[in-house]
Amino acid sequence: ETCAVNNGGCDSKCHDAAAGVHCSCPMGFMLQPDRKTCKDIDECRLNNGGCDHICRNTVGSFECSCKKGYKLLINERNCQDIDECSFDRTCDHLCINTPGSFQCLCNKGYTLYGLTHCGDIDECSINRGGCRFGCINTPGSYQCTCPAGCKLHWNKKDCTGSVPPRATLTCNKTGKKDSCALTCASKARFLPESDSSYTVSCGTPVLRQGAQQRPSNSSHQCLETVAAPIKQKASFKIKDAKCHLHPRAKGKQDEAGKVGAQGAPAPCSDCQVAFVNLKCDSSKKGKGRRARNSSSKEVMRITLEFEAEIKLEEITASCNLNCLRQRVERKLKSAIKALKKSINQERFLLRFAGMEYEVARKLSVGLERQESCGPGQQRLAGRCVSCSQGTYYHGQTEQCVPCPAGTYQEKEGQLSCDLCPRGDAFGPVGATNITGCMGQCPPGQHSADGFRPCQPCPRGSYQPEGGRALCFPCGGGLSTRHDGALSFQDCDTKVQCSPGHYYNTSVHRCIRCAVGTYQPDFRQNYCVACPGNTTTDFDGSTSVTQCKNRQCGGELGEYTGYIESPNYPGNYPANVECTWNINPPPKRKILIVVPEIFLPSEDECGDVLVMRKNSSPSSITTYETCQTYERPIAFTARSRKLWIHFKTSEANSARGFQIPYVTYDEDYEQLVEDIVRDGRLYASENHQEILKDKKLIKAFFDVLAHPQNYFKYTEKHKEMLPRSFIKLLRSKVSSFLRPYK
Repeated sequence: ETCAVNNGGCDSKCHDAAAGVHCSCPMGFMLQPDRKTCKDIDECRLNNGGCDHICRNTVGSFECSCKKGYKLLINERNCQDIDECSFDRTCDHLCINTPGSFQCLCNKGYTLYGLTHCGDIDECSINRGGCRFGCINTPGSYQCTCPAGCKLHWNKKDCTGSVPPRATLTCNKTGKKDSCALTCASKARFLPESDSSYTVSCGTPVLRQGAQQRPSNSSHQCLETVAAPIKQKASFKIKDAKCHLHPRAKGKQDEAGKVGAQGAPAPCSDCQVAFVNLKCDSSKKGKGRRARNSSSKEVMRITLEFEAEIKLEEITASCNLNCLRQRVERKLKSAIKALKKSINQERFLLRFAGMEYEVARKLSVGLERQESCGPGQQRLAGRCVSCSQGTYYHGQTEQCVPCPAGTYQEKEGQLSCDLCPRGDAFGPVGATNITGCMGQCPPGQHSADGFRPCQPCPRGSYQPEGGRALCFPCGGGLSTRHDGALSFQDCDTKVQCSPGHYYNTSVHRCIRCAVGTYQPDFRQNYCVACPGNTTTDFDGSTSVTQCKNRQCGGELGEYTGYIESPNYPGNYPANVECTWNINPPPKRKILIVVPEIFLPSEDECGDVLVMRKNSSPSSITTYETCQTYERPIAFTARSRKLWIHFKTSEANSARGFQIPYVTYDEDYEQLVEDIVRDGRLYASENHQEILKDKKLIKAFFDVLAHPQNYFKYTEKHKEMLPRSFIKLLRSKVSSFLRPYK
């Protein structure tokens, strides 16, 4: 036998040897017992070929690939979780990476739609937000309103005529000295704005009537009506002083008490001040160029806004509402005069939680050592930290102290805690909101102030929330089987409505939820509005997942950009039409990568994506599809500009697409064409995954759009791309550059 005849019978390589021919096989093949034939080795049989996830045997070799949500590392064996949260635009609000996937979460007051997007919940559409009278939706929240002459209850949902805690303004005169103090029993708010300015408010402003309310059809009377408040604003300037809220020295604290006892009461010690807002601001004033000393003077301005109430029961035959208003106005004005004097004499105090605070500090008094933090803060691990919710700043100890029983504090960095509506000292210490106040009525019960003793909701009414002052009627003459019903589902309706419907109490029928609303539960009397700017394709929707954004997505830049089907990555809506135009700068061409596209598998081609030179059907077409392709494809546009059109039918829906593009210098056209038309770019699953990898595509496009950025990636690319891919690119680039060597 010799290799010269029929290759010595060998399948592959043949060597002439002393003992006859010697056959050998290339890498990846094994010589069979007949010593002639070569058989492919299935590397995947042994230890999965060393692959982490999936091993695919190929002729003479094998290929590792990863499960969805993982990427192959450059050793082409191991898989690593893709951190989707590191991509741009993955989630609207909060993104949590999980092995092989990710999860989007929304901030409070927002709900998820289209898998990754967050839309504002319209709480007013959910049983009118539980509001007694009117409801105004706001981004991430909502607000209940009351009719003129009523105030919002502490539960922020009911309306009441009773007045919340007031601010008390007392002024005393001793000889020529005026002393004024503003005492805040509850609802005090402290907001430091900078080192030299802050705002303090006390009490509750009378709620203005808001627009776009959804008033209830129930007629509403308050227990007592409230006349419009009297508002006054005053501003004072003090020279050589700086805004600095600080607790008064201990010795002076006692003295203030004595002064209060002796002095004759000044006017307006009994003013019904419902709300006070005090703003203190410091600014430097230079005296022009001729100022001898360079140190400019500090000027401090205090602005006070008052809202005083008028008690209608004080109207008498001799003094009507108008006369009463004038009387309160006069009192307020004289109080403001006394205030001005006391502020100028530095005898104006604020009282919170039994502590007295001075509003400013004269510059002549050397500032004390600045070791202590400002009011509302304490030192922790060498840093100043605001007092947390459920605590307040104690002026004497300069520490944050938990709110005592019977009080609560929702905000951080405050100087006192708010009183529970009942004012009795029960409940936990350190309560962070009003629900910490003990004795609230449970759901299904009510009382005038929302606290015990409570009555169960009478038959024909229900109350799903605790601490309420009333129960909602079932309406339409419907009753409930027992007292203390918790929801509309307890009302004896004539028919039981399924999800996607609501019960209309006027006609006693189930009505389909209108377009743009949905209802996931049985036996409800309302439909929920879709979040944000989304709507549904049809009426009778049963889930928020049927709410879709109809806006065509994308960002069209001169160098890079992307187009996106509406509501992506959620299913796109029915009956939409989108048009995008890509107009690159002069001497630039367009490269497009379609990582994957999901359109319904229909024969009729109901949903179509087309890319042409312009809107004319006869113009040069670059790409057209009405099918799903999970394999990526890259191509250059056949025209300099691109008109892209996406149209959906009224029945279909699918996930759609997100398609990035880049414009590149036409000098590179030959190179780019050469790369995207090479079958090896798509031959292996790993190369396909590169075209789906958002980070790699971003890096590629960056280099194509701005070649000088190549050097940003030269060090990194070793970790970014598989060797086989680099080999393919290197051969293309070197053959393209060879003429210039």
